[in-house]
Amino acid sequence: MTIVTGVTVRVPAKLNLQLAVGPPRADGYHDLVTVFHAVSLFDEVTAEPARRDAVTVSGEGADRVPAGRDNLALRAVAALRRAAAGPASAATGVHITIVKRIPVAAGLAGGSADAAAALVACNELWGGGLSQPQLLEVAARVGSDVGFALLGGTAVGRGRGERLTPALAPATQYHWVLAFADGHLSTPEVYAALDRLRAARADGAAGLFPAKPVLDAGLMSALRSGDARLVGRTLSNDLQPAALSMFPALRKTLAAGLELGALGALVAGSGPTCVFLAAGADRALDLAASLSGAGVCRSVARASGPVPGAAVVSAAR
Repeated sequence: MTIVTGVTVRVPAKLNLQLAVGPPRADGYHDLVTVFHAVSLFDEVTAEPARRDAVTVSGEGADRVPAGRDNLALRAVAALRRAAAGPASAATGVHITIVKRIPVAAGLAGGSADAAAALVACNELWGGGLSQPQLLEVAARVGSDVGFALLGGTAVGRGRGERLTPALAPATQYHWVLAFADGHLSTPEVYAALDRLRAARADGAAGLFPAKPVLDAGLMSALRSGDARLVGRTLSNDLQPAALSMFPALRKTLAAGLELGALGALVAGSGPTCVFLAAGADRALDLAASLSGAGVCRSVARASGPVPGAAVVSAAR
C-alpha cells in the first residue's frame, strides 16, 4: 500500500455575478440567490500528517488569518474527520500549510476556498474515498461558500449559498480586473448594514426588502449567449449599497473602472474588492494598468473565469 505523505491543492477565488439577498431569517442568516463564478486567482493548500492539527499561513494577508480553532480550514479538517471516520483520519493530526494569493476579508471567499482545499487534500491524504457529492455535504456544514469552491465553474447558489446548481452556459472565458482596497470589510457587518438601510427606507419604496430573492433571468440569458457586453450590463449585488456606505472610497474606484472602459463593475460579495469585466485579455491588461496608475486602489490583479474548483496539483508518496 502506497502511503501519501503530503497533498497540495489549488483552489480559486469566487465572484458573485448576482447576489440577491432576502430578509434576515430566524437563524440570523439571509436567504440568497447568487450566481457564483470561479476565477484564476488561487490559494495553495498543503496537508501533511502531524502529531496534532495545526495551520501555517503565508502570503497575502497572512497575519489576518486565524491560526487556531477559528481557522476555517481546520474546521473543515475536523468536519471531514467526523464524516470519513476511517483509521487513517483518526490515527494522526494534520498540518495545513496555506499559501495565500486571495486577499483576506475582501469579498472573494478566500477562507472558504482554503476550507474546500483542506477537504480535498485530507480526503486524498487519508484515502477517505469521499465522492464530490459527499464532500459537498461536508462543505455545507463548514460554511456557506465552501461548497462552491469545491465545485468551481459558474453555478447558481440558493439557501445560504450552499445549495448549488451548475449554470447551463457555454464555457466562455471572461476576463476580469480585481481592484483591491486599502482596507477590509466584515461580512456580518455588511449584512447588518444592509438590514439597517432597508429598514430605514421601508416606507413603501418597492424592491428594497424583497420577501424572496429571485434569480436574474437577464443575467442567465447573457451567460448563455457568451456575450461579455451583455454579462457586464447584468451584474448585480444587493450588498453593494451597504458596502459603499461603510467604505465610500469604493464609489471612486467603481466610477474609474467604468470611465476606463470596463463593460461592467460591482463590489465583490461583501467587499471591499471592486471587480471589472473587460472585453478581452488585452483590454483587461490595459484596464489593470490604468486603474493601477489612477490611485483608486491598493493594487490590482487580472483573472479569467470560469475555472475548475479545488483540485489536487501534487501528492508526495
